[in-house]
Amino acid sequence: MNLKSVHLKRRLLLSALALTMTGALPGLASAADTIAIITPSHDNPFFKAEADGAAAKAKELGYDTMVLVHDDDANKQSELFDSAIAAGVKAIILDNAGADASVAAVQKAKDAGIPSFLIDREITASGVAVSQIVSNNYQGAQLGAEEFVKLMGEKGKFAELLGKESDTNAGIRSSGYHDVIGQYPDLEMVAQQTANWSQTEAYTVMESILQAHPDIMGVISGNDTMAMGAYAALEAAGRKDVIVVGFDGSNDVRDSIQKGGIKATVLQPAYDQAQMAVTQADQYIKTGSTGVDEKQLMDCVLINGDNAAKLETFALSN
Repeated sequence: MNLKSVHLKRRLLLSALALTMTGALPGLASAADTIAIITPSHDNPFFKAEADGAAAKAKELGYDTMVLVHDDDANKQSELFDSAIAAGVKAIILDNAGADASVAAVQKAKDAGIPSFLIDREITASGVAVSQIVSNNYQGAQLGAEEFVKLMGEKGKFAELLGKESDTNAGIRSSGYHDVIGQYPDLEMVAQQTANWSQTEAYTVMESILQAHPDIMGVISGNDTMAMGAYAALEAAGRKDVIVVGFDGSNDVRDSIQKGGIKATVLQPAYDQAQMAVTQADQYIKTGSTGVDEKQLMDCVLINGDNAAKLETFALSN
């Protein structure tokens, strides 16, 4: 590639980046005052709430934003990091595309002098990101499992829907569920299968589980999106009697709870978590320190018929 082509490619890249910047002035004059927000697909309301919360706080603090989506693709995530680094952003807020696969991208940003602030999912390295702010998934899973056990009357056959294997949260939540449910010998798990956090996939998986185990009485799910898919399949099969419990605290599951469908979920505060990350990024940009530890846990809250009405966009009102 000749020098002219290199310059042209760089101009095209910078022009494309300018178009992705929310609230930015024409060109990249304000790139130094921009925070990049990189999450999985906004098709999942949880990740959209993260992006919205981070963007709102960044705007409040006087930053422009570059809002990007990696679709749980580590290679795409790496390319987005390259774009953010090329734009000279001040910081990156990240819900990552894999605990192991994301370390290199975060290190790449650090080497370029750009700090990363992780939310929702940890990476398998310390000292690379400035902050890793995650929900206490184990504590939350135990809350959900305790409610599930109570709703099941401490007995019956059940299935578990698992999240993506590459996501550490999937394993942590499953462990939390089983550390509680395992104490009740009359609760029998007859199926355990991943649906990769997907509503569509959960629907298909639930159909298969129902065919193999028509006497199933409960489903505990690694997230609300899969819980919605499972409940839709159960409803289509005329099995509204099956207890379904999710995890996330989405508005969709809130509405289902209020209608007597899904019975419970566990709220992890996506919006507040993202805002906390931006606040820490702002402090780090201005002072060189967040004043807190890198690893930070936020407790989860059980949502059921008693408090579902107070839930709105992954936040619980008083």
